[in-house]
Amino acid sequence: MTKSIEKTEGVDILLGDPKKAILKLSLPLIIGMIINYSYTLIDGIWVAGLGSDALAATGFIIPLYFIGIGLANGIGTGAAVIISQYIGSEDKIQANNAAFHVLILIIFISVLSTILGLLFLKPMLSILRAGSTLDLAYQYGSIFIGGSFFMFFINASYGILRGEGNVKKATYAIILGAILNILFDPVFIYYFSLGISGAAYASILSIIIVSIILIKWFKKDTYIEFSYKNFTYDKTILKRILYVGLPAGAEFLILATETFIINIFLTIVSGIQGVAIYSAGWRFILFTIVPLTAISLSVVSVTGASYGGKRFQNLLIIRNYAIKLEILISIFIATVTFIFAKDIAQIFAYSNQTQSFFDGMIVFLRNLCFFILFIPIGSIAGSIFQGLGRGFDSLILALIREFILVIIIAYIFAITLSMGENGVWLGIVVGNIIGSLFAFIYSQIAIKNISINAEKNTN
Repeated sequence: MTKSIEKTEGVDILLGDPKKAILKLSLPLIIGMIINYSYTLIDGIWVAGLGSDALAATGFIIPLYFIGIGLANGIGTGAAVIISQYIGSEDKIQANNAAFHVLILIIFISVLSTILGLLFLKPMLSILRAGSTLDLAYQYGSIFIGGSFFMFFINASYGILRGEGNVKKATYAIILGAILNILFDPVFIYYFSLGISGAAYASILSIIIVSIILIKWFKKDTYIEFSYKNFTYDKTILKRILYVGLPAGAEFLILATETFIINIFLTIVSGIQGVAIYSAGWRFILFTIVPLTAISLSVVSVTGASYGGKRFQNLLIIRNYAIKLEILISIFIATVTFIFAKDIAQIFAYSNQTQSFFDGMIVFLRNLCFFILFIPIGSIAGSIFQGLGRGFDSLILALIREFILVIIIAYIFAITLSMGENGVWLGIVVGNIIGSLFAFIYSQIAIKNISINAEKNTN
């Protein structure tokens, strides 16, 4: 039996016009995520002052970081989808129950990942060919692993807040965490003379503070009531969360594996300097595409609410509108990045230790502009499938686009054709373009089939 109660502003947005919902959910997320990714970017700039080895060391941790964040975001995405679907069908009791299932999952996964992470970090860094940067990478990575519970908690919490359409709260938390990290970075890295370890400590401390605030919000200020009294174990809910969450998390595992292999290619063709360029340049690319990421996250919740409420006619509207919106933004981002590539490269090459990769950074940024242009059609297709609860479809698309195609093409260009690090950048671009086009076509077929089946059931 379902129970409908008074709706919040976020719930009203989810159940309203899908175009307006995408805009209203995306705008606060864009603001929050820009500030959030700015601290990642600034973190890289501060670390760059320690030299190429320190920057490369953080680059070797990125694949492992993606695995942890991927699991957390995966559970958060599963929560967002299931909760938004329950809200779409006006069942708050099950929405609350689903939220507590998420808490149990992140406790279990964080404990397991901490133990395994600390045991296998050094062997993994050796496999990644960290070489002379292994000790620095271990210092940085072990601190992050130690604080994994808080990373899992805040990312899953953001998913729950998005699921109830409460992007303002999620945005406030993201902004606070970013500001704290920006303030803590120079203090821990330089004032306390902790070097690369200081960057990790700054991040973990800011995450702990945000976690405490999120817990207080869930007690009294959200639609979802996050307490044990709302919990009744239901393996169906658990399966539904995992059915969406595991594939979504596995997409980050794919990214981690892709980064892992790209780093190996780079150490073969250009050494530690290539890894440093990739680490710094990729931070900037992630920062520039924040608006696209925010829109894609909003599409998951809006799609989930429409699908849960059986408003299947909205699906094509959601996809087409979001793609058009993202294409306009991506054209602007790519153009600005291409024109100001030299100025951007100088931000990371300001110290004597990093001046050597200035020219290489310019080439990387200008190549990746073409990658940015094709993000919309691929990312929105994946978000649609996640919102439908079809996480494995989204996973397969990511596997094809971000792993199989990119790795094969990068290997051919960089190693077989001896194009060096430029071949790696070209492989990333071409692989994503082909994969994104395939994802768009596949999403078109899926939405058409849903509409046909809905008409059959109506008749």
